Amino acid sequence: MVEKLFGTDGVRGLANSWPMTAEMALKLGAAAGRHFRRDHSNGHRVVIGKDTRLSGYMLENALTAGLTSTGMNVLLLGPVPTPAVGRATHSMRADLGIMISASHNPFHDNGIKFFGPDGFKLSDEDEAEIERMVHEGVDPVQPQNIGRAKRIEEARQRYTEYLKTTFPQHKRLNGIKVVIDCANGAAYRAAPDALWELGAEIIPVGVSPDGTNINKGCGSTDTALAARTVVENGADLGICLDGDADRIMIIDEKGQVADGDQLMALFATHWASEGRLSGGKLVATVMSNLGLERHLAAQGLELLRTKVGDRHVVEAMRAGGYNLGGEQSGHIVMTDYATTGDGLLAGLQFLACMLETGKPASELCQVFDAVPQLLKNVRYTLGQTPLEADSVRAAIADAEVRLNGKGRLLIRKSGTEPLIRVMAECEDDALLVQVVDGIVSEVDAVI
Repeated sequence: MVEKLFGTDGVRGLANSWPMTAEMALKLGAAAGRHFRRDHSNGHRVVIGKDTRLSGYMLENALTAGLTSTGMNVLLLGPVPTPAVGRATHSMRADLGIMISASHNPFHDNGIKFFGPDGFKLSDEDEAEIERMVHEGVDPVQPQNIGRAKRIEEARQRYTEYLKTTFPQHKRLNGIKVVIDCANGAAYRAAPDALWELGAEIIPVGVSPDGTNINKGCGSTDTALAARTVVENGADLGICLDGDADRIMIIDEKGQVADGDQLMALFATHWASEGRLSGGKLVATVMSNLGLERHLAAQGLELLRTKVGDRHVVEAMRAGGYNLGGEQSGHIVMTDYATTGDGLLAGLQFLACMLETGKPASELCQVFDAVPQLLKNVRYTLGQTPLEADSVRAAIADAEVRLNGKGRLLIRKSGTEPLIRVMAECEDDALLVQVVDGIVSEVDAVI
């Protein structure tokens, strides 16, 4: 049986532990290189980007060794956001793109994400073939066909220059004060540069990476620092990115946080009014709030739900020809501009809405009234199967009966961490807490 390596978003785990070891990275590089090297010429290339984690150096070198052993030429981009890798893969005519990042996870985790020649994340079929090759092994090329590696020094600048072209022409951000929180991650230079070059007064936080402080007390998963900084400095808004800058949270001038659902509601409504929303549909996951669905329906628009993971969102968007999608967690995918979620791109589009409407961030951030939603995570040990226990199944069945007609329940395993996620929505706050806590207690007992 082939070992299951790929989760919701590439391969991820604790650095220097399976599967995030140098040995596995070398095997993954060799397998991916063999899979995407379509012929025996020496013109094949792969781009590799990374965030600021300490283990990124180790994995970058191991991947490079594996890739060059199969004849791939490697172009090293250095620390750049995940969407920059997707774009560079396509624009540089590469056969493959790789991002080394565990996104919003702490520094001790890392991950490897793959992009195909079109700049989009790999299909399930491609991932399965790479897993098979890792298991079976890959023959190296002859000495004369070994690939070369080269650093691309201007990769970050290429990305920021492109981003500025997505902002409305002849408009500037003069007079707008922006707190930009880069989570000590991949966008620590690109994001402040892009905003400053468009004329904004910037107050940067989370821009001093040391290899171990990525996502620590900052970024889209911990917005308290940015919110406090916005209020203390009288800023117009805050933009919070995660470690690889493919997620965003917006902080309004009052310090209130807007998640991905509110941002998608804003963009969908705005784009629909301009005739820009393809098919009158927004693509989001099963995690998105019921309030978003109700808001769209009131506008004559439709919410199309997918499994959790921005890759599933993008697949549905491409299949249906839709141009806007994302996740409540802050992945915002705009395929008119990018092949994957891009936090900074979404931030620029939000700023464009501010300029076009003349409204403050607080009026744009709260588009709909969210149905109360409660999410709790329970950590388990790999190999355990708590959701299969009779007591847990009974608790879930009881909760579904109690919520029938009043809300909804979603139980799932995380695709990136060993967590059971228990989420419910219900306008009865007491019932909401009871059903979630009841299931969490049963899962805890089994673990």
